[in-house]
Amino acid sequence: MKQRIITGVIAAVLFIGITLYGSWPFSLLILLLTGIGMYELLRMKGMEFTFIGGIGMILAILIALPEQWMKGLDPFSKTDAIILAVLLLLVVTVVQKNKTDYNHISFVLFSSIYVGFGFYYLLETRILENGVQLLFFILFMIWATDSGAYFVGKSMGKRKLWPVISPNKTIEGAVGGIFFSILVAIISYTVNFVEMPLVNILIVSILVGVFGQIGDLAESAFKRIYDVKDSGTLLPGHGGILDRLDSALFVFPLLHVLHLLG
Repeated sequence: MKQRIITGVIAAVLFIGITLYGSWPFSLLILLLTGIGMYELLRMKGMEFTFIGGIGMILAILIALPEQWMKGLDPFSKTDAIILAVLLLLVVTVVQKNKTDYNHISFVLFSSIYVGFGFYYLLETRILENGVQLLFFILFMIWATDSGAYFVGKSMGKRKLWPVISPNKTIEGAVGGIFFSILVAIISYTVNFVEMPLVNILIVSILVGVFGQIGDLAESAFKRIYDVKDSGTLLPGHGGILDRLDSALFVFPLLHVLHLLG
């Protein structure tokens, strides 16, 4: 527990400091996290040091690049990168005479898109006009959801939520997580932390409470399939980057696709 607390405090201070500063240090941090997150997924499948794993790593980072940096590659776009990656991966299946099959290239493509766009939309939130407040508003709700689900589940949980994927999660805990997300949203509205209509804030808080937990379950499903306890070991006492940001990688793209963050 002591190691977990120390790691959490150090990581939080660094992340908050760089996030508040913004600009290119924040962009570099996001790209670094993208690379680490992609590596963790490739490592689960034993593909971290393969040629197609390298293609996936490059694709994830290109997807996560801020739009201002993408202008330097004009007319090359993120869509071009995805198409080129698909073609390259198909070429590999031919050259390696099906030693690399669709199972491998599908995993690489899916992982690149999942991790790349997850971090890209986190970055896109920060560069909005009120991005700092919005970013922390969403993160506060995600953290409240995680904490609420844990403590309510521990104290009141009886009915299992999805035992095949995550045996310790309960329905009561999931409801508690959603409640705490809504509570943080109401407090944020009351103290004018974010400038959004109350209805929008409540909608966002419910989406974060529900889909933040689905993002957590999705990551748990990955770990179950590949029989690993944590996605990585970068954060002692916490696991890997994906263990800490699995909910965020699900929530931020969803809120942007639904145009709820501006």
